[in-house]
Amino acid sequence: MPATSTLRIVVAKPGLDGHDRGAKIVARALRDAGMEVIYTGLHQTPEQIVETAIAEDADAIGLSVLSGAHMTLFKKVRELLAERDADDIVVFGGGIIPEADLAPLAELGVRRIFTPGAPTAEIVDWVRSNVGDTSATA
Repeated sequence: MPATSTLRIVVAKPGLDGHDRGAKIVARALRDAGMEVIYTGLHQTPEQIVETAIAEDADAIGLSVLSGAHMTLFKKVRELLAERDADDIVVFGGGIIPEADLAPLAELGVRRIFTPGAPTAEIVDWVRSNVGDTSATA
């Protein structure tokens, strides 16, 4: 077996938004790129998402938010990670998020937001470059 570690990514749909096609497409792209993906399904609370990420020893959480509640949901996930001493889990996301909210989300510790139409190859490349031990080269 190779000594390299496979990235583990939790892909989650927080809140009441029931549209998960984009999340499933991203989850599949990450999986096809060789990452382990844990898709939590629809209507997850921030508490459930953080608990899953910790239980699964995830390297990152990717949130898909189309409901307009992105500021609240991303903030809560980041707060819960800090409370659980799990700030090393990278948080990124995507969805219908206004340009004006990108900087405030970054200030909360959200590492990257992908808006509709982002190529899956761009998301995969970003995850590979920004999650896990980026000092090792593949």
